[in-house]
Amino acid sequence: RYDNPLFCGITFEDFTSGYDTHSAVLFPETIAVREAPERFTWGGIFCDREAARFRKVTEAAVDILGLDLPEDIAAMLDDQQRCEQAFVLWDMVHDRTHSHGDLPFDPFMIKQRQPFWMYGLEELRCDLTAFKEAVKLEAEGNTHGRDVQYAVLFDRMFRFPVSGDRNRNYDGLGGQLLFAYLHQHDVVRWTDNTLKIDWKRAPQVTNQLCAEIETLYREGIDRPKLVHWFKAYELVSTYLAPHPGSKWAKGPDALDLSLPPRKLVDDVLPDEFPLSMFFEALAKKLKGVIADTKGITAADVAPTARVAA
Repeated sequence: RYDNPLFCGITFEDFTSGYDTHSAVLFPETIAVREAPERFTWGGIFCDREAARFRKVTEAAVDILGLDLPEDIAAMLDDQQRCEQAFVLWDMVHDRTHSHGDLPFDPFMIKQRQPFWMYGLEELRCDLTAFKEAVKLEAEGNTHGRDVQYAVLFDRMFRFPVSGDRNRNYDGLGGQLLFAYLHQHDVVRWTDNTLKIDWKRAPQVTNQLCAEIETLYREGIDRPKLVHWFKAYELVSTYLAPHPGSKWAKGPDALDLSLPPRKLVDDVLPDEFPLSMFFEALAKKLKGVIADTKGITAADVAPTARVAA
């Protein structure tokens, strides 16, 4: 169903200092070989590391935000194996999505200079496609479907926006966009210092955002590159406030359009869409937890006392 012969979900069998990082990807270029191949055709994703990191950060965010979880989702957070399976399915669908759909450009944008929101939208499109497929799977009775939905929502909304620095952080941007979209469509509410989620409407509205990005891509096939970039900027800035000093926010008249598009990327600010006040506050409270996930393995995450109780 999800034909992806090059996808490889892997787990840690032993730990060395080389994996004491925040990365969950094993790049083949890092493997010592007698003779380097002409091109690498595989990569691996440590789904156990992703699951462990997800559990630790989500648990902290839930406590900080006072979020009341449905019983089945709380149980998932307490189950490392169940979370690993959710990430295997999520990653498998995400990875294949880079080469599926109405793509107006090379999906991996290799050797191309583009504004970082274009990379952010591509990664978010792949995640939301996995979410959309998970909704279908849940309707068909697949037990992993609901788990994948909330792995995507929580990782994207709680960890991505506040991880890494703010220099062209395209994954962070995707998380900011998802949260803002759900908030502005009344699925997520931050009231009285408590986060509330409309669990019934969350799948429908999240799929709406996926549809908006898919429409952008489909229409982009008939647009020049620069017009497509502006349309993508328009989509993002509908829900996220651009930096007040941004040239791109002022529109085409603020840019030197005699330059080729790749040169106009220099006018993109490192933090074109700054964090909202909500995420600035959340980042301060989560930064220590996120830092502690460096080099994390499944063995580092014990069942949570809150769920066990």
